[in-house]
Amino acid sequence: MYNKIRSLIFKLDPETAHNLAIQTLKLNKFNKRKKEYNKKLSSEIFGKQVDNPIGLAAGFDKNAEVYNSIFNLGFGFVEVGTITPLKQYGNPKPRVFRLEEDEALINRLGFNNSGAENISQRIKQNPPKGFFGINIGPNKESKDKINDYLICLKKFYNLADYITINISSPNTENLRELHDHEKLDNLLESINNEKKKLSTNVPIVVKISPDIDESEIDRTSELFINKNISAVIISNTTDKFRDNLKNANRLEKGGLSGKPLSIKSDLLIQKFYKNLKGKVKIIGVGGIDSAIDVISKLRSGANLVQLYTGMVFKGPNIASKINTELDIMIEKEGFKNLNEIVGTK
Repeated sequence: MYNKIRSLIFKLDPETAHNLAIQTLKLNKFNKRKKEYNKKLSSEIFGKQVDNPIGLAAGFDKNAEVYNSIFNLGFGFVEVGTITPLKQYGNPKPRVFRLEEDEALINRLGFNNSGAENISQRIKQNPPKGFFGINIGPNKESKDKINDYLICLKKFYNLADYITINISSPNTENLRELHDHEKLDNLLESINNEKKKLSTNVPIVVKISPDIDESEIDRTSELFINKNISAVIISNTTDKFRDNLKNANRLEKGGLSGKPLSIKSDLLIQKFYKNLKGKVKIIGVGGIDSAIDVISKLRSGANLVQLYTGMVFKGPNIASKINTELDIMIEKEGFKNLNEIVGTK
């Protein structure tokens, strides 16, 4: 069905099409998929069961409006946000661009969201029906970025299965400076101290940039282990890798996502996996739209995966379709569970 109407949807501005998708999901008219436990696809992370490895990445459900409808589409978990302490509009429009020939998007949204207070109330009124993450970040005009993370942590720590610290968007000025070892150390120490004050063990996940300096991977891995980070998301959008793109929108400023990141993401996951040695879980992101892509991420060292751009190009049934493919592939390969594949590349 989606393939038949995609050409019509793609005639709309990408952000308009996205807003239409959110409104459609709010109607919750999609058939709820019968929940069938599949031992081959399930895994345990942070002490909780995830029915399948396919997550919807932050950026789609920014304001936590449709996560339960997304679970009904067959996703194993959903991450909402990025959410900032105060409501903000984000960057000027147009700010999302399709690159159809490249199966990619470029966005410079800039953490547009309705703010922590508004979104926290919405989540309280509509409890998540699956494994649920909340992605947090600082306001654009913030003078104290670390304090913004702490404000959001205090607001959401008891509403999520994990909290993601987003330090990797290329669309918030100076945000990626937090990849600096000393600044990241300070941020994670502050997060851990706040967790002690709140008497919470909520897992902390860090979302990093694909453009991280490879010379910093060893030190960053060591820091994640020492600060008891539960998982790292590898990775976010990139402001590089434009040379081989075909679509004219490649010249637009912003973060590139989709197929062009697939190989880069795999390589980065492999390097972190060798350092983290299972002490910190990995959620793999970048160019996923098939079971083959998922297997590649798992073999590289990811425990779970997330997608977003793949759903734009392949439609809302992508998670269900991938899970069906995974079930068949695992059967053929003779594996009892997807976890047996992790880190085998």
